Amino acid sequence: MNPFGKALGRRRPWQCCLALLLVCAMYQAQADEPVGTLGVVGSDTMAGLMLRWGEQLSERHPGIRLQLQASGSASAPTALAAGTTRLGPMSRAMSESERHAFQERHGYPVQEVEVARDALAVIVHRHHALESLRLDEIDAIFSTTRRCGGGEAILRWEQLGVAGRAGRIELNGRNPASGSFGLFRQQALCGGSYSPRLNEHPGSAAVVAAVTESREAIGYVGLNHLTPGVKALAIEDGEGRRHVPAAEPVRQGEYPLGRALFLYVNLPPGEALSGPERALLDLILSPQGQRTVSEMGFVALSEEHLAAQRELLGLDPTWP
Repeated sequence: MNPFGKALGRRRPWQCCLALLLVCAMYQAQADEPVGTLGVVGSDTMAGLMLRWGEQLSERHPGIRLQLQASGSASAPTALAAGTTRLGPMSRAMSESERHAFQERHGYPVQEVEVARDALAVIVHRHHALESLRLDEIDAIFSTTRRCGGGEAILRWEQLGVAGRAGRIELNGRNPASGSFGLFRQQALCGGSYSPRLNEHPGSAAVVAAVTESREAIGYVGLNHLTPGVKALAIEDGEGRRHVPAAEPVRQGEYPLGRALFLYVNLPPGEALSGPERALLDLILSPQGQRTVSEMGFVALSEEHLAAQRELLGLDPTWP
């Protein structure tokens, strides 16, 4: 049957033309709808956030599906350089060597897009008496090098003068594949070396579980992994002011262990994003996408920063 039969039957010429234009417009709209599968490889910290964005993307564009492999931030540069993915979420910035490896393979630099902000929180058991630590104390607890200025290694709770708390400190953190592992080493250990006593966990949930179950434990996780079973400590600066791991201090850059969350894109210079990629970035860098950031326990970008990221990618300055 002629698909235009009902639209054109028993109508005047001008009505037929109008109906034909409407039908053509409908078919054109369907043809312009982005379709495809987006393979994404990278951060475990950002896994829940990426999956939620993927769900929202499919609701908006039913022809797009997002497939995520959350093996840790260290897996993103390798996959991007190898060409097995074009999208790599990372909870830390790419290193110079990782950027160089990508450019050597592709002949142009990888595109860095900041999509949210986060912070690492130092956590103890919820009933622990400790409320805050200085950076040099955190370094002396977690490292052997003490590059942040600590005088001696802090191995036991009584060294911190915590009321009613004694015993050996149990260290918990992420494994080397995690962006959190590298970021904490750079920011909290001043680039030093971890203590061999560190219990390395493959995921943040495991760090939280270990600290929840032991009053002798301490660890670090991203803000979105905090639970009622743990207490996030404030960090004291050199003047004794306490900075808590909360949204506004992180957004304003006041919290010492804040970080940006990135989505790295294989985008050759002068080329436009593919339809599905453009739809994903358009969503992420929109009010809806940034509300999801906050709902998932991360920190949304400021409006000014959001606009700058959209301009960087050549996205329409108005929100979708």
